[in-house]
Amino acid sequence: MSNRINSLFDIQYPIIQAGMVWCSGWKLASAVSNAGGLGIIGAGSMYPDVLWQHLQKMKTATDKPFAVNIPLMYPDTEILMDIIVKEGVKIVFTSAGNPAIWTPFLKGMDITVVHVISNTRFAKKAEDAGADAIVAEGFEAGGHNGKEETTTLCLVPMIADAVKIPVIAAGGISSGRSMLAAIALGAEGVQVGSAFAVAEESSAHPAFKERIIKANEGDTRMHLQKIVPVRLLRNTFEAAVAAAEAEGADPATLKSLLGRARAKLGMFDGNMEEGELEIGQVSAMLKEIRPAKVILDEIWQGFLSEQQTLSKFDIK
Repeated sequence: MSNRINSLFDIQYPIIQAGMVWCSGWKLASAVSNAGGLGIIGAGSMYPDVLWQHLQKMKTATDKPFAVNIPLMYPDTEILMDIIVKEGVKIVFTSAGNPAIWTPFLKGMDITVVHVISNTRFAKKAEDAGADAIVAEGFEAGGHNGKEETTTLCLVPMIADAVKIPVIAAGGISSGRSMLAAIALGAEGVQVGSAFAVAEESSAHPAFKERIIKANEGDTRMHLQKIVPVRLLRNTFEAAVAAAEAEGADPATLKSLLGRARAKLGMFDGNMEEGELEIGQVSAMLKEIRPAKVILDEIWQGFLSEQQTLSKFDIK
């Protein structure tokens, strides 16, 4: 399979590993890139000096293309952008912010830019700003989501019809079947998050990985829509947030409850009750902790197999 996503990133398979906070360090990103996909270092959970260290290790671990994800709502964005330029990063994924602010700067540095969106309005805004591709992330996804609550099944075809640049589908994708569905909806590639969060090379705490693979249907819920919507695994912290929201808590109260470094406490430090555990609905389908290459190969081979199955589907 060769399309605009393969060509844009110079990768073998149109499978992108999401830039997840506290999960996507250089080990995971290099493993995915070496396996033929596009690995992404998730800079959203990194201080500038930490990103610099990850980039040095990344360059020694792979000679394949890779990217850095920067959530634009996070602090130190200007410093992170400066590091990206000085270290010669060729691909940047931006998210959680206005694409018009940084896209022209990055394009001026000859950097390929992809922006993550959850609605048609921001898809068009990203295209107008000069983005080379878009990640259309549906409501099923882990981490921060769109307030519109549009699912991947609805979002991807709407975005594919709304823009001319390539669309990468995200949210609920962890297998060849879901990848094939995304391609049928108009995407030219897929971004996979939760399935790589439980990879052996993921920097997530082992306790978090174990909690993910033990998750069942309905074990994640969306919260904090009054601040920034986020999908969380059920635990003591999630229950406290749910109770506060049921009582009509205002944004200030929710921010106080969230506090500082709550995601690090759960996903990186391993506090499974008081930490913030961001993961997608697809967690209910994940049952093993395996190498990233095995995960990517299974998705790709499953995609090819499902293609063959559909080609034999006879309707009269």
